[in-house]
Amino acid sequence: MSKVKCAIIGPGNIGTDLMIKVMRTAKHLEMGAMVGVDPKSDGLARAARLNVATTHEGIEGLRALPNYDEIKVVFDATSAKAHMHHDKVLRADGKQVIDLTPAALGPYTIPVVNLEANLGEGNVNMVTCGGQATIPMVYAVKRVAKRLVYGEIVASISSKSAGPGTRANIDEFTETTRAAIEQVGGAERGKAVIILNPAEPPMIMRDTVFTLSQGATQEEITQSIMEMVTEVQKYVPGYRLKQAPQFEHIGDNNPVNIPGIGLCSGLKTSVFLEVEGAAHYLPAYAGNLDIMTSAALATAERWVEKTFAKEAA
Repeated sequence: MSKVKCAIIGPGNIGTDLMIKVMRTAKHLEMGAMVGVDPKSDGLARAARLNVATTHEGIEGLRALPNYDEIKVVFDATSAKAHMHHDKVLRADGKQVIDLTPAALGPYTIPVVNLEANLGEGNVNMVTCGGQATIPMVYAVKRVAKRLVYGEIVASISSKSAGPGTRANIDEFTETTRAAIEQVGGAERGKAVIILNPAEPPMIMRDTVFTLSQGATQEEITQSIMEMVTEVQKYVPGYRLKQAPQFEHIGDNNPVNIPGIGLCSGLKTSVFLEVEGAAHYLPAYAGNLDIMTSAALATAERWVEKTFAKEAA
C-alpha cells in the first residue's frame, strides 16, 4: 500500500510533535502540508526545513496548495472555535478529519476502546490527554463488571507541558473528559480533574483513576486492566502502571453517595498510571501531549488501512 498524504493544521507543540511522528514512524501516512496563521511560527519554519509544504494563510492557504487534492487526512490541532469552520470546509472537500481540539463535533474516540466502531465517521474527536490516558482503565473495569456506577480521573501534568491552548481550555478539558468517561468508558456518572504541577524538574504525567463497580471480582478487574495496559503500549510505549490496582469494598452498611444516582455499594478500584513521552519532539515528561499525538496517529493509520484496503479489494 502506498502512503497517503496528510496535513496538520496548527504548528504548535502538538502539531509539530505529530509531524515528527508521521515522518519517523508512520507506516501508511506521509506529510503533505503544515498549516498555520503566523508566518513567524517556529513550527512552520521547522516543517519548511524538513521539506514539508507550508502555508501561513490558514485553511484557505491549505486549499490553495498544489497537492491539496492528494491530501486525504487532516489533523486539526488548533482550537475548538477554529475547528468549527475547519470541519465544514474539510468535510465538504471529502477529507478525513482527526480532531485534537475540544470541539467534539465527531464521536469521542479512544483507539483501544472504540476506534473500529468510528472508522466510518468523517470526523473523530481525540477527547483530551487525560481522557486518552485514563478512559482505557475505566473501560477495562466496565467490560468485566455488571455495573460501573462511577468513574473519576485526576490528570496531573507538568505546568511546562501545558501551553496556551491547554490553559485556555481547562473548562472544556474537564467537561469533555467527564462526558467521555460516561459515553466511552461506560460509567453511569463521571468526573474529571486536571492539575498543572509547577514542580522543577518537570514531573512526568501522572494519572489516577477511581471506579465503583458491581459484579466483578478483584482478579477479573486486575486481569482486564493489565490486558488493557498492554494494548495501549502498542502505540504509547511509555504508558505504564505505577503499582498494582488497589481495591476497597464499599458495603451496604456504609454506602457512598453518588450525585445523581444516590447511595451505592460495590468495589472501589484505584489505578495509578504514568505516561512517559517518546521525546520525538517534546520532552519525555510531556506524556500528556505525546499520548494525544500517538492516539491521533494510530487512529489515522487504522483509517487508511481499512479505507484503502477496501478500495484496493
